[in-house]
Amino acid sequence: MQFSSLDLAPDLLRALVECGYSDMTPVQEQAIVPARRGKDLQVTAQTGTGKTAAFAIPVLQRMLDKPKETAAQRPRALILTPTRELAEQIAEAITAYAKFVAISVTALYGGVKMGGQANKLKAGVDILISTPGRLIEHMALGNVILSDVEFVVLDEADRMLDMGFVTDVTKLMQMTATTRQTMLFSATTSPAVNELSHKILKNHQQIRVAKTNSTADTVHHVVYPVEESRKIELFEQLLAEKNWFQVLVFTSTKEQADRLLAGLQQRKIEAAVCHGDKSQGARRRAIADFKSAKLQVLIATEVAARGLDIQGLDYVVNFNLPYLPEDYVHRIGRTGRAGAEGQAISFVSREEEQTLERIQKLIGSTIQRVVTPGFEVSNRQSLLKSISRKVLSGRSNKASATQIDLDSANKVKPKAKPKAKPKAKPRTAK
Repeated sequence: MQFSSLDLAPDLLRALVECGYSDMTPVQEQAIVPARRGKDLQVTAQTGTGKTAAFAIPVLQRMLDKPKETAAQRPRALILTPTRELAEQIAEAITAYAKFVAISVTALYGGVKMGGQANKLKAGVDILISTPGRLIEHMALGNVILSDVEFVVLDEADRMLDMGFVTDVTKLMQMTATTRQTMLFSATTSPAVNELSHKILKNHQQIRVAKTNSTADTVHHVVYPVEESRKIELFEQLLAEKNWFQVLVFTSTKEQADRLLAGLQQRKIEAAVCHGDKSQGARRRAIADFKSAKLQVLIATEVAARGLDIQGLDYVVNFNLPYLPEDYVHRIGRTGRAGAEGQAISFVSREEEQTLERIQKLIGSTIQRVVTPGFEVSNRQSLLKSISRKVLSGRSNKASATQIDLDSANKVKPKAKPKAKPKAKPRTAK
């Protein structure tokens, strides 16, 4: 089923075409139509299946069907997410979808100053994406009012509950309009998720999408351990040593993509970047130059690379591991297509080791490690084990020394009990 069959607003459909969207994914096929009709939904679908578009497109269309002026501090739609990374990713996606319509989008999250976010809220925002904690902080300061919210989406609801946000979420939901439309998306189902659904959803429809975590057998996975600060240096060395060409590189944020581009350009490597801050024309040129072999490296974020299809792509590099393991499957799915062999290469710092473990658990296999001479990195676990051994060794030596002292004291005590006091007096006097 294609997006063109949905009878969407022309400017909304135009933006989706520019994003590379044509055929709908299963979760989009099942969720968009009932959501557009105003139905409350409980959707079980993993990240990477296209669920952002599944809830964003019907919300955007419904807002266009009944346009309203943007009001200061009073958003029309609220999307709650558990993490900063996910909030940024959703904001970037919806901004791309709303490129040609008069609907504003803003993301709120911790780790940055409140002032800039407060100014955006006061200027007026139509769609607000936020983590629960930061939204409550802004509400306490009077920066945002939720009583006019018509659409609420809880994304990764299971993770929000696992992270202890249930009280905050419940509190926020009570402050929105009682006539709101609510959609709850989660990767898994649980008694807690079902309980929350029954509390906040009205006469809702359940949608379940089968998991698609498999990776192609034609893709060879490899990991290069490296310090974060030396990734560009290692990348340049591997490009030269292994004669890699037409390499698609993924970063997790636009800022990481820009830093990598600057580093490669300093080293005279032909590269271009493809992310949401670039104009559609610039992105088209970058992809065209990459396909025609004018560029050695194309750097992209997840959102900008949606719908990117390059025939015969041999190499996909994860310069930074994706925050969500499911996105790893989405990224590397761009190589090893149609029976052709492909290489999925990941640069992993010590800080990313836990993410790597989650990815390996998801795909059901251990990824081969290749240590490059000169770029060795001590494994986080081995480092902790080493420290632990030293601590235990120190305790053991101390315990042994203490035991020897006790044994000596026990041997002396029975033989020289009366002489213990005279010996103590000179020491006391000193």
